[in-house]
Amino acid sequence: MIDFELNTQQRMLKEALHDMGKSVIRPQSLGWDRQKTIDLAFLRNFYMMSQALRGENNPMEDFNEGPKNRDPGKPVQTNRTAAMGAEELAWADASIMLSLPGPGLGGPPIRASGTPEQKERFFSIFRDMSDELRWGAYGLTEPGAGSDVAAIRTSCKRDGDAYILNGRKCYITMGGRASWVVIFATVDPALGRAGHRAFVVEKGTPGFFVGKIEEKMGLRANETAELVLEDCRVPAANLLGGEEKYQTKEGFMTAMKTFDNTRPLVAAMACGIGRAAYEYARDFVKDNYVLGRPIPRYSAIAERLARVGRNLEAARILTWKAVWMADHHLPNAKEASMSKALAGQAAIWACIEAIEICGAHGTLAEDHALLEKWFRDIKVYDIFEGTGQIQRIVISKRLLTDLRAF
Repeated sequence: MIDFELNTQQRMLKEALHDMGKSVIRPQSLGWDRQKTIDLAFLRNFYMMSQALRGENNPMEDFNEGPKNRDPGKPVQTNRTAAMGAEELAWADASIMLSLPGPGLGGPPIRASGTPEQKERFFSIFRDMSDELRWGAYGLTEPGAGSDVAAIRTSCKRDGDAYILNGRKCYITMGGRASWVVIFATVDPALGRAGHRAFVVEKGTPGFFVGKIEEKMGLRANETAELVLEDCRVPAANLLGGEEKYQTKEGFMTAMKTFDNTRPLVAAMACGIGRAAYEYARDFVKDNYVLGRPIPRYSAIAERLARVGRNLEAARILTWKAVWMADHHLPNAKEASMSKALAGQAAIWACIEAIEICGAHGTLAEDHALLEKWFRDIKVYDIFEGTGQIQRIVISKRLLTDLRAF
């Protein structure tokens, strides 16, 4: 039986994030978008406050096996809590969710595949960020390998007690600020997925540097960087999981396991942006129309709002199913892809409908600046972490595999 009920602590966290989003984050959202950055002082204060709200004294708990004082008979709810928080923060401003200090997208592969020593070593830098903010990052995408993960060309070659990495990664969230980045490379492109290796490359490693910071249509306040590796010498101890992990296709599977955890979070963020646009249009209609009047156009507006609302609700339920499965350690690749595919499209449609319902003013940034911003922000949610087309391929493969079992 799938249980979607939030516990008391989760409800309190949800309410607190929503209140802060409404009163503190959203009023600064447009300013961050225009400045293309979020103040570090705000990020530090928000990080410390969020840790206090969650009642966690040790950030390692989330990145390892969950709180150490939990009931061993009950599953952790780390993924559910993260999805709930992601939606609320994205409702306020999606850029802040992606900019928060911490391991970020680099955390899941280390948690899933790292050795105990690697988890302790790389997560320990986030235990105390009162003086200096720190980030982790995830480096998979390349100029010629985005959705086709098997096509990565960043090379790695063993040289004594180290590996030499050469290549270029692009569109890396918080890559320029990261203390370390999980970098995927290949020992031989001809081997395809079997040749993949994952390394934790630390900031300051010779031959590892930041290229350009991208200029983007949306999520402008969040940093997206190019990373360059030129004869970058990475200690063999930084090979994620150790040599034994790569006797099969474990390198590729490390990437895929990461997506199973992060795609539902992307879906949750899309739901947050879509919900923001939906509520904006709903309130605009309440203030400007009397839908109870027998006017055909009003009936059409009511139907459009209803369609947007039910699509977003369906996307949220599927997202919560995916994170529920992750928390119960159940295979959720199909559900993760379903949630992302549905939520991205539902949220894009919500933003389009909101602009059209608001009429001519909906396209004018000075009149509806937040609506215009959400419209720019939402498109990437159907692209990163695997495009909508890739999600449909994953879903179809999983469905056909299930059908062959009958």
